[in-house]
Amino acid sequence: MLVPERPAGRFSDAWRRCVGAGRFDLALRSDYRDSLALVQQEIGFQYIRQHGLLSDGAGIYQPYTRGGSPGLAYTFTYVDQIVDAYLALGVRPFIELGFTPAALGSGPQTVFWWQGNVTPPASPAEWAALVRTTITHLIDRYGLDEVRTWPIEVWNEPDLDVFWPAGDQDDYHRLYELTACTVKDVDASLQVGGPALSPGADAEWLKRFSAFIEDRAVPIDFVSRHAYTSGPSQPVPFGTYQTLMPAATLLDQFAAPRQELAGTALAGLPVHITEFSSSYRPDNPIHDTAFHAAYLAPVVVAAGDLVDSFSYWTFSDVFEEAGVPASMFHGGFGLLTHRQIKKPTFHLYSFISRLGRDVLASGESFVVTRDPAGHIAILAWAPVDHTGRSFVDGHRVRLSVPVGPGSSAFIARSSVGEEAGNARAAWAAMGRPASPRPRQVDALREAAEPVRTYRSVPVAGGRVELDLVLGRHEVTLVEVSPVVDETPPWSDDARLFGRAG
Repeated sequence: MLVPERPAGRFSDAWRRCVGAGRFDLALRSDYRDSLALVQQEIGFQYIRQHGLLSDGAGIYQPYTRGGSPGLAYTFTYVDQIVDAYLALGVRPFIELGFTPAALGSGPQTVFWWQGNVTPPASPAEWAALVRTTITHLIDRYGLDEVRTWPIEVWNEPDLDVFWPAGDQDDYHRLYELTACTVKDVDASLQVGGPALSPGADAEWLKRFSAFIEDRAVPIDFVSRHAYTSGPSQPVPFGTYQTLMPAATLLDQFAAPRQELAGTALAGLPVHITEFSSSYRPDNPIHDTAFHAAYLAPVVVAAGDLVDSFSYWTFSDVFEEAGVPASMFHGGFGLLTHRQIKKPTFHLYSFISRLGRDVLASGESFVVTRDPAGHIAILAWAPVDHTGRSFVDGHRVRLSVPVGPGSSAFIARSSVGEEAGNARAAWAAMGRPASPRPRQVDALREAAEPVRTYRSVPVAGGRVELDLVLGRHEVTLVEVSPVVDETPPWSDDARLFGRAG
């Protein structure tokens, strides 16, 4: 393909705006923070979203009895430590208001191994006070201008009875109205939204929500939804297998909110996909594979044209919805395993973080970009079969890339695939140790690094000809920059061993 010199468009940074995480109080753990520090250093997300800010683990809502008299305190010891750490790492909270503190819940129903209470609050007034006090504390500590930049989402997947008893939409509408109005009472410029629907929500759910918002003049600043492509669970001990739909199904799900809201009062609002991945299970081995990176590559490249943000679920395997992980590669959601071993999908994101602002060309398996300094960066991936029944080995991407004047260009290529940058494959070769020893962990970290190659190629007519051959499930980043030759006249590699020229 002849890549044009003039940009065809801009590469959206919607992929960078948010990433998911486990429940809020997991951020007190050193492994979690070390993982986030690495992710921020090599990728750099802008926001982080997680469950459980108002659940008991974060410890905000503290009822007590003293001298026979009941009382209530709000404690922000953990919240302050966590948010301080986030801001120090250059990432802001994307707040999810949930779940209900157990003492405030209207029933015993919980979700996940860590038992977050998902029943509506027994006292709407106390819920409103909890929300108001929490938001006010954050403003007092971090400043109104800062907190105004933090999206505030009301609950999580209320269309599913696992997160909201009987999935009662009217009850959610009442909770949303109470919560959104409370947030706006604190400051009208704060961003509040929802409803964080599951991928399986019917199209009428969002339309009914929009009608409720319009009829009651309830404040809303954004719409949120989730997206996954996996089928019914096939459980095994400490794991789950599932069928997958084509990756393009994710793009269909991303596009759905705007399509469903067309012509409604919510049309035109920002849309945030606050969770997405292939499988919705935190113990599906597909997450750990090279297939997963190649499967998601075309989605991450294209989705910025559909939504304002899409949040990969999650950045780390420090995550306990289904219980304590049984092994290092257990199929966790994370870009990183415990102890910061990079998965191939981590590298997909780190490669994308090196792409330029301007898109020069794109195709079914590549995108070519340029940054303001003129450097070319190309992301390419091998097509995948979502059924796993076949695979492509030796996929070719041929490009004629404009690099400007000069006689040669420097090509740096980084690749991950079934062998390169695939720590899970190395772990399998080790015998799948449940608790790798320190030397094994070191070996896995080495195995997780991409294969990197460097070479000089000739420039003809201001262009470089590239013939990229990709292996099975490979994702590759190719960076092209003109060579400015500064070799001094006395340098002569032919004389390295002291022979006369």
